[in-house]
Amino acid sequence: MGDIYQAPEAELIDDSVEREPVYGGFWLRFIASFIDSIWVMALTFTLGWMVYGAIYFESTDIIQGGADFFISYVLPFVLTMAFWFYWAATPGKMLLGLKIVDANSLDKASKGRLVLRYFAYYVSLIPLGLGFFWVAWDKRKQGWHDKIARTLVVKDKEPGSCVTTPRIFSQSRLNPPPLPRSTSLSQQ
Repeated sequence: MGDIYQAPEAELIDDSVEREPVYGGFWLRFIASFIDSIWVMALTFTLGWMVYGAIYFESTDIIQGGADFFISYVLPFVLTMAFWFYWAATPGKMLLGLKIVDANSLDKASKGRLVLRYFAYYVSLIPLGLGFFWVAWDKRKQGWHDKIARTLVVKDKEPGSCVTTPRIFSQSRLNPPPLPRSTSLSQQ
């Protein structure tokens, strides 16, 4: 019988060895894009209908006017940038536990890289969407827009866990500290 006070032997994990991240593959990114398309379309169609009425859906014009340009192009750009800047992911990516990182450092991508990534979508789109399909074949699961901006899409956490709870709902807010006892007049 061995020494009962001896610590059990276990393999130590070498933290100095860099581990390859888990990349967001084609189908996960496709689903995230589909989720994002649904909420962006719902928002832009609703705003377009509120501004232009039913004619918004009946017209054959690509752009109905200045408000339509803002609703269809500027607003989605601003919303996407806001999500990327603050959470490194759009709502679809957040729901699936994905985030965008710098391809070299695996840290948060710079704002400049994220803006470049957005406009590089058009490069991925032009040749029949080949730049998006490239994610399926690439070793690091990068589309052309990722390669141009030097970004990666990686698994961050379990799906849905990257959505943070607002501070107002934190435990300390739900259970405030007790109020100090006041002295009653009878004790004075």
